[in-house]
Amino acid sequence: MADRPSATVPARPGNGEPLADSTTIEVLAMAIHDVCGLLTDGQLEEIRRSVEQACLMPKEIEWDRRAAAHAEIFGLLADAAGHPFPARMLNFGVGFMHQLMTTAGPVAGMMAANSSKRLLASLYADDAEGAAHEVERHLTALRVMGRLANCS
Repeated sequence: MADRPSATVPARPGNGEPLADSTTIEVLAMAIHDVCGLLTDGQLEEIRRSVEQACLMPKEIEWDRRAAAHAEIFGLLADAAGHPFPARMLNFGVGFMHQLMTTAGPVAGMMAANSSKRLLASLYADDAEGAAHEVERHLTALRVMGRLANCS
């Protein structure tokens, strides 16, 4: 994780206006679905190590850094994408997830860890539907948590 360069996160996933959060979540889920069957054993192992490192980060480490560690999974998945559009969307997902996680706050830490583990299990099982569903569910929950955090 430390020796991987940070993914460049575009302000917009393509030309035009930024996508609405719900549309972004749907597109990211589709991109995860498409990438699922393309992962090599080496890429799966790299994702597993990244998830493990993110889940084991001490709570004393600032939340922004822990959120970035969890969001890195999108960058690793982008590296495996076989087409430029899913790669671009997954790279966008790094910043999108990081933003959702920092807005939701540290209360989202355990949820992020459990979601990352479920996503990893789906990826290892080559379960594209399960992986897409997990990402969609997790990002939607983060979005709701962030809205609640902003209301208080």
